[in-house]
Amino acid sequence: MSGDKELYLVLDNIRSAYNVGAIFRTADGAGVKKIYLCGYTPVPPDGKKIYKTQSDKMIEKTALGAEKKVAWEKADDLEKLLEKLRREKVKIVALEKTGESVDLKNFQPEFPLALVVGNEVDGVAEKILEKCDAVVSIPMRGAKESLNVSVAAGIATYEFLS
Repeated sequence: MSGDKELYLVLDNIRSAYNVGAIFRTADGAGVKKIYLCGYTPVPPDGKKIYKTQSDKMIEKTALGAEKKVAWEKADDLEKLLEKLRREKVKIVALEKTGESVDLKNFQPEFPLALVVGNEVDGVAEKILEKCDAVVSIPMRGAKESLNVSVAAGIATYEFLS
């Protein structure tokens, strides 16, 4: 990771273990400090199980070992996590398209920073958006109004750290 650009990823209610694995792989490549897995977001296998679940296998398949390299933590209560990060002077930024979101290219990140990404269908919940210091979005030029969550998280991660 370049300089003192400390970036955390907060994954809230991500359904797909493939998306989780892909985000781990991107986080490793970009030098993300830590990933917080919130709500029902699948977590990587802990290495102690005799049998791996389908979710374990899906994460391992897409993360390609990054799930063992990037620090991560399961956070049961997203709102408490955001309060903890704020006390630690971490800026909280959500990646979500709203009427007030700032174009990612025009956003000036301040570090340390936590990027919140939400559910593949519903995005980041309104009550969470209200607790963020900023909301950024990726401009969309096609018919679809969003990208896959792992792709969007990757774009934002590299944009923030560039």
